[in-house]
Amino acid sequence: MALLMCPFSLYLWRPAISSKSRLSSPSPVPPATKCPELGFGLSQLAGFKLTISQPPSLRQTTTVQKISAKRICPFTGKKANRANIVSFSNHKTKKLQFVNLQYKRVWWEAGKRYLKLRLSTKAIKTIEKNGLDAVAKKAGIDLRKE
Repeated sequence: MALLMCPFSLYLWRPAISSKSRLSSPSPVPPATKCPELGFGLSQLAGFKLTISQPPSLRQTTTVQKISAKRICPFTGKKANRANIVSFSNHKTKKLQFVNLQYKRVWWEAGKRYLKLRLSTKAIKTIEKNGLDAVAKKAGIDLRKE
């Protein structure tokens, strides 16, 4: 079988015709017709419609986006609040009130180094008051991984 390429990167399978059959008699089957707008072609075998898809090398690949960090404070567990914007006519529109997260370099006394953490402002105040080790222990966070 021979592979014919359509200008629209569609592939049609067509049986190869030997030189003897071409000379002896004309083929009773009409030549294959193609309709690139609709994405199908007519087969030479009894006029069946064949669905044609692009080979894997010509298909468009979708890019997978990386998941960004969640807007949740790891120490306090604070996360976005669902709220309404209320207009003068009392029409309510949903919105999110995000946590005030800040990137903060915090000195870790037990590890003798700085840790760069993404904390809510409430967590920063709590760490200043109680210390990083106590707050991390209460939240169940292992600081040695970071």
